[in-house]
Amino acid sequence: MKNSLIMLFVASALSLFSQEKPASSKPRARDLGVPFKGQPGQWNAITDVPGVEVGFKTLIEGEGKLQVGKGPVRTGVTVVLPKGKNSADSYAAAWFSLNGDGEMTGLPYVEDYGTGYGPVGITNTNSVGIVRDAIGEWCYKRFSSGDMFDFSFGLPVVGETWDGSLNDINGYHVRKEHVFEALDASKTGPVAEGNVGGGTGMWLYGFKGGTGTASRVFKIGEQEYVLGVLAQCNFGKREQLTVAGVPVGEEIKDFMPVINEPVRSDGSVIVVVGTNAPLLPGQLKQVAKRVSMGLARTGSTANESSGDIFFAFSTTGRAFDNKSDLEQWSVLPKWELNPVYQATVEATEEAVINALVAAETMVGMNENKLYGIPHDRLKQVLEKYNRLIQK
Repeated sequence: MKNSLIMLFVASALSLFSQEKPASSKPRARDLGVPFKGQPGQWNAITDVPGVEVGFKTLIEGEGKLQVGKGPVRTGVTVVLPKGKNSADSYAAAWFSLNGDGEMTGLPYVEDYGTGYGPVGITNTNSVGIVRDAIGEWCYKRFSSGDMFDFSFGLPVVGETWDGSLNDINGYHVRKEHVFEALDASKTGPVAEGNVGGGTGMWLYGFKGGTGTASRVFKIGEQEYVLGVLAQCNFGKREQLTVAGVPVGEEIKDFMPVINEPVRSDGSVIVVVGTNAPLLPGQLKQVAKRVSMGLARTGSTANESSGDIFFAFSTTGRAFDNKSDLEQWSVLPKWELNPVYQATVEATEEAVINALVAAETMVGMNENKLYGIPHDRLKQVLEKYNRLIQK
């Protein structure tokens, strides 16, 4: 009996360590005193939008000199499920490319028909194909009617940023089963940030980057809505970094990346915006464009080698049934959209800074090293410019 209990305890412990790292209680940007405008939702995350789930699979293995196919591995996959794990319903969607030096699959369908199906994936540049295929297979097995011609889930939306400074990107370490794990583990509630999922090996303004999220609650008339943003951040030069209007990158000139090889120019950013505000696809296109303004608040100028691609969806909108030849849309009028735009800009800005604050120092292949931004130095700089909120 005693041995059985010991074995049970060990098994339980191993199970806990093998699970994806949960959202931690480490400080976020607001906790450090970074001032932001707007009212966040309960979790200050894209999961504040009712029904939205997020899942991760993080892959960290090996150290030392790069051996293609063996490692070191610093990568993963992130999934955003606009309708959760248990719904095959489509949703209104749109996209916008601020700079097209990157990839996001499934966009011709979204552009022409204004709808998306199933989860949205984010990973590294070389793993887009496997993530796309795995999401399609997962959805087909879970939701398909069995019709061999059912292609509803054959066109998943998957974006990428390049993690080749830390990760053996040409080793293709993200596999189908990793995507399945991220999808099966997706959930609502707090969202992990920093070195997780597709953001594991990324950098941001010369510091360690990765995954960040934020949300805003706003009212139009008497109705309250939520808008959330999830960003995979891998862009920007140190001197560009701006936090709450303060030139932080010009003030913190040490903690510079140690990049032995290969030499890096710039990266990319993928942003997913979700809301329960009822919007047409054309209106969501306008929302996706506003992401650019949130990035600009952090210092981005969308450098030529950065793929900056944004995807926006609404969980509320059209209604139809099989007995009708028509579908009906409930939408906000054009003159009521300013709060939606403002929420997008504010949440995008905060999501990027949350990624910066959450990311921790990481050493990858060839001893390349990206430093997490030192929280004490960030606070000192903000205080110098009278922008720190004292906690």
